[in-house]
Amino acid sequence: MPNPTAAMMVIGDEILSGRTRDANMYHLAGQLTEAGIDLREVRVISDDRGAIIATVQALSAAYDHVFTSGGIGPTHDDITADCIAAAFNKNIDVREDARGILERHYATSGTELNAARLRMARIPDDARLIDNPVSAAPGFTLENVHVMAGVPSVFQAMMESLLPTLTGGAPLVSETLRIDRGEGDIAGPLGALAAEYPMLSMGSYPFQKKSGKYGSNVVIRGADAALVRKVKELLAETFPT
Repeated sequence: MPNPTAAMMVIGDEILSGRTRDANMYHLAGQLTEAGIDLREVRVISDDRGAIIATVQALSAAYDHVFTSGGIGPTHDDITADCIAAAFNKNIDVREDARGILERHYATSGTELNAARLRMARIPDDARLIDNPVSAAPGFTLENVHVMAGVPSVFQAMMESLLPTLTGGAPLVSETLRIDRGEGDIAGPLGALAAEYPMLSMGSYPFQKKSGKYGSNVVIRGADAALVRKVKELLAETFPT
């Protein structure tokens, strides 16, 4: 059976403006690779209601899982939860289980649970909460969409809570072969191997050193570790060092 597939939505004007560098995609990709869930697509979109709704509907229909980061905080531009609810025609309001989590958290620190903070307890109907051991405000899963915070430390903690609940496949393994030849020399044999072994992913990543020496790192990825090693060996025989 093929591994489950996934896509990611990175939501936020601050990412598109270059003000903030996204770290969550890198973390998610590594976690899903180990879990045997194939991350196939990542989209970065603005804090625009129509764009978020249309994107989540498209990705939810195309993949087994959709992971979002950003836009679930206490400010006016945190609109992700409302958009996810609208995408699935669900009502959204403060939910008592989420309110309880926030009440206990802020009582411990002596902080007021004001109207702004209470926005983070607004959860769509039928959604399941995702635990947030860092700052308490939960994420949630609705249908096959997992909605999480944009702050990297919180996103990572939510992923740690979420992943054990997901069914993955065979973890993907990768092998890298450095070939000190130009891509024009590599392309033919590499293309032939890719056609012969379509169940594997093969990519060529060229480099050039300051000395002028150039070449490429060929990365072979797949769920069958023995087959990945075999193809690496076949390529190494074609381009001996």
